[in-house]
Amino acid sequence: MMIEVQAASGPAEAWVSTPDGGGTHPGVLFYMDAIGLRPRLHEMADRIASWGYVALVPNVFYRDGTAAQTSPAGELDSDEARTAFFEKAMPRVHGLIPDQSRPDTDAWLDALTSRDDVSTPVGVVGYCMGARLAVRAAGDHPDLVAACAGFHGGGLVTEDADSPHASLSTARAEFVFGHADNDRSMTPDNVRTLGEALDEAHLTASNEVYTGAPHGYSMSDTAAYDHEATERSFSELRAVLDRTLR
Repeated sequence: MMIEVQAASGPAEAWVSTPDGGGTHPGVLFYMDAIGLRPRLHEMADRIASWGYVALVPNVFYRDGTAAQTSPAGELDSDEARTAFFEKAMPRVHGLIPDQSRPDTDAWLDALTSRDDVSTPVGVVGYCMGARLAVRAAGDHPDLVAACAGFHGGGLVTEDADSPHASLSTARAEFVFGHADNDRSMTPDNVRTLGEALDEAHLTASNEVYTGAPHGYSMSDTAAYDHEATERSFSELRAVLDRTLR
């Protein structure tokens, strides 16, 4: 179901999926990709909930519009459709700077953990640009976030002082990364640097490239969808959540 969360700059929509049967369950903060808060993400959150977790998926682009306004009208099932959509979407992605996303993360985590049906610690997972937000959440909230996963993430390693991978130095979560293959936004050098940062922080982690999987592989409403890579990502996500939150 869709709820409203009071975020740093105003009200924001968030999708919540809960397990059947009631009770209290660990929470998972789910960071969306650049395509927006849409039915595909509802499906993915429902799958996480079926494992026994409460999943919260906020509209991180709430400053730019509603979930409907910042998502495509239909499936991005061709390269042409993807190109046209991302011409509009990328300014939103670049505009979501850490000074905005970090206080929003505080709000998302508060909305998740204040629910009567959520226990702590929690997990975070992010897709594409959402992987950056997930990593920063783990670094900024080490006492709360016990699991962090990022799939086909882009820009996890940059030259900036506030590069997402710098947040690993303060994290204590277990990490799982499933990188896209031949990804210009996460090059082999970037993957190696990320692995080195994980090692330097003495974190338990998996940092793997999914051979042959394109950027965006988990999104079945796009031309980038790869079923095998998607199922692998769900399997590894469930395993890290079960290891750390149960």
